[in-house]
This record gives sequence, C-alpha cells and structure tokens, in this order.
Amino acid sequence: MSHLGWALCPRPLLRGPWAVPRGLRRVSVAAGLCRCSAGTSTASVAGMEELLSRSVPPLPPYETKEKAPPPAELRSAEFVRYYRGLEAGPPRAELLTRLARDFGVDHGRVAEFSAKVLQAREQQRELGALLQAEDRLRYYLNPQYRGLFQHLGRLEGGLRFLVELRGDLVEGLASKAVDGPHVKEMNGVLKNMLSEWFSTGFLSLERVTWQSPCEVLQKISDSEAVHPVRNWVDMKRRVGSYRRCYFFSHCAIPGEPLIVLHVALTSDISSSIQAIVKEVPPLETEDTDKITTAIFYSISLTQQGLQGVELGTYLIKRVVKELQKELPQIKAFSTLSPIPGFTKWLVGLLSSQAKELERNELFTESEWQEISQITGDTTTETLKKILNNNEWVRSEKLVQVLHSPFMRLCAWYLYGEKHRGYALNPVANFHLQNGSVMWRINWMADTSPRGIAASCGMMVNYRYFLEDTASNSAAYLGSKQIKASEQVLSLVSQFQQNSKL
Repeated sequence: MSHLGWALCPRPLLRGPWAVPRGLRRVSVAAGLCRCSAGTSTASVAGMEELLSRSVPPLPPYETKEKAPPPAELRSAEFVRYYRGLEAGPPRAELLTRLARDFGVDHGRVAEFSAKVLQAREQQRELGALLQAEDRLRYYLNPQYRGLFQHLGRLEGGLRFLVELRGDLVEGLASKAVDGPHVKEMNGVLKNMLSEWFSTGFLSLERVTWQSPCEVLQKISDSEAVHPVRNWVDMKRRVGSYRRCYFFSHCAIPGEPLIVLHVALTSDISSSIQAIVKEVPPLETEDTDKITTAIFYSISLTQQGLQGVELGTYLIKRVVKELQKELPQIKAFSTLSPIPGFTKWLVGLLSSQAKELERNELFTESEWQEISQITGDTTTETLKKILNNNEWVRSEKLVQVLHSPFMRLCAWYLYGEKHRGYALNPVANFHLQNGSVMWRINWMADTSPRGIAASCGMMVNYRYFLEDTASNSAAYLGSKQIKASEQVLSLVSQFQQNSKL
C-alpha cells in the first residue's frame, strides 16, 4: 500500500540534532549472512532448545483446554530478552527455524481426528457428534508456537515485539536466510494473528502537521521510500497548506506511525509528481475555493512485519471520510501512482527479442527506423543499455520518438499482463482491489532518477468514483474485470494492433 503500493524499506532521510531513533528499530535476520552459520556452537544450540522448551506452552488436551493455566509471564518475557540478545543473521535464523520446525502442528493428532470426522460422516451420526469431531480437529490444527505468540501479544510491549519478529521472518524468507515449509507456515500464522490484532477497531487515524512532535515528523520522513524527503523545508511543505498527511497508530503502540498516506489538495487531477513534491516555500493560507480534488500520491508501510496485513485499504477509506467532512466541496479522489517494474519488464522483452534474431515486435517499422537513426544502432542492445542507465531522457528527439510506443506498452503492462488472472503490477492490483478505475497514464510524470529507472518516467492515475468502488472491487475480485478509462483502453488497442506479443 507505497507509492500507493507497498514501500517496505524505510530510509533515514533527515539528519542533524533533531534525528531520533525509529520506534520499532530491529536488526534483521538477513543482515550478516556473509558470516558462516556452521559456526553455531553446540552450547548455543542446546541453550536455544532449552529456552524454547521453557517458553513455548504445550497444547493442553482438548478436554482441559479451558482450564489450562497460562504460562508464567516471566517465561514469555525471557523469550523476548533472549531473542533480542541474539546477533543478527544465523543465530536468529536458527531460532526461528527451530521454533517453526519443532513446535508446530501435531500431525499425528491431526490425522487421528481427521479420521474421526470422516467416520462420523460415513456413519451419518447426529449433527452434534460431527460438529464436535470437527471442533477437535480444528483445535489440533493449531501449531504449538501459536500459544507463545498469543501470550507475547498480552505482554506490555509484546505486540511491538511480534511485529519486529515477523519483520525478521519476512526479510529472512525473502533472502533465503530462513526457508522451508515450516517457516513459511509460521509466517502465515503470525500474519493472520497480526491481522486480527491490527483490525480497524484498534487503529487510530492521526493527522500530521508542522506542529506535530519532532519525533513523529522524523518517522514520517524515514518512512517515505517513494518520493524521498530532501530536508526539513521539504517536510514542512508536505504537511503544510494544500497538503495532508495521515497515519494509523495502534492503541498498544500509541504515536507510532504504522502506515502513512500523503495527500495533495488540487484543482484538477495531477499528471506530474514534481508539481506536488518540488521544493517551494509553503503558502500560509489555503483558498478552499481552489480545492476540488484530492490526490493520494504516496502510501508507505513503515513496519515490514505488517506486510500483508490489510491496512492501506482502510486508511484510504478513513482519509476519504475525513476529507469529505473537512472539505465537502472535493468531488474527485485520485492517486498519482508509480509503476514499479515496468522498465524491468520492458528490458526483458527487448532481451527476448535479441535472442530471437532481432525480431522487432514492439515498435512499428517507422518507429524503429527513427529510434535506430537516433541511437545509431539497428539492434535492441543499444536501446536496452540506454534504458538501464537513464541516458535516453537527455535526448529530446528520443523522448519524443519513444512517447507513443512506451505509452501503449505501459498500458498493456498495467492492463494486460496478469498474475493468476489479476494485474501483475502490485500497485495496480492494490488499487483495483479497492475498486478504483485505471484512469490515465501520464508521460514524463516522474523525471527523477528513480522514476526514470523504474517506469521510464511514467505514472498512472487510479481514480476512485466513490459510488462505484464496491461494484468495481467485486467485479475485479470475482471475475477479474479491470475497469479502465477510454484513454487506457485506446492505448491497449494500439498495443494489440502494433505489437505482436
């Protein structure tokens, strides 16, 4: 939910005497992987096993599940201290692996009660007996470590720790520092538990202004991974007039931004991010008569441990309601979103063509002739190199020639490229799930080095027509239909006519 998709790697951007530590600082499992994990001593492994056997509560028999005493609070606290005392890299990875592997589901009990459920069905026993057999099976499907997570969540600071631990799991799985079906299962279990604990009833919407605590402003700056904050003047602009910034915090972690949404208040739907985030002195007062549109231009998840927990959708809905209350004249709600992955996808297509005897299936003959004349090369290799080092934007002629083909290629990438029937691009998938319309693709909308490298400078507006979001979402999730504007559909049609993929 980033760049109106997910930005998961907070970056410290403001420095100086006001810099403060992040609220959920953690040392990652993936860090330090160059060190060999084979050096883990026998004593430390034995210590881990002893710690886990003391900390992870056994699953009590089904008959006594309501009467089983909770484990001593000190044991859960001991686990927290032990985990945080481990070095980054292999030691933490080893602990997480052992926890997932040795304290999971009792597969023997699951098999036993699965058989009893089948037996109750085959014997057509009364409904009560079948339901009780199913309840027993459901109980024994719970992994043992779930009990540890439940007790940690009740500790003061325990929820903060579980977010930290899952952040290590997510990063470790991505880097292969931890791997295997047991670890993936534990990651899923913890994600589902955090989804319950971080549901909307426990979340508070807070607005950030220049009068907000310096620590909060610093954290907002740190979390902005899409359009980096340059300095304090830039930060002041982003929370000043004609701008809004909101975040969700949790009642157990007050004042800690979990996900942040930046909004620009404009008179029309923006087609350039530079017009929004450029460094200009903040205006003192707003003229509300000029505000008819709200542009969501960045949404960033600040805690990697909450990846996959549904926060972005709820934040956008809450902010829409807040803006409608404050500025009822706003009629248009839209994003100005990046298109991460487009350049990589395009370079991949050019590479596949190079392997197939220089077939040109992306450009018309006249377009390719113009491109070749400007680059001085009739092969795709030069174009690939230019795209990889951003040099092409320095040539006005090349920018002009590439405008039409890149726009239709981008439209196809967003609209036509799919993953399991849904939009391949993660930002597109997020907003389409929310019920938005793929409304307009904008050429040279982000001319920053990051924007050129990621999406050849293009950005897209996903527009939220509030009266249609529910039906649009249902159509996308149910039958995988993408709602798109005439501009986008026209570009898709041009792609289908001029490209032979």
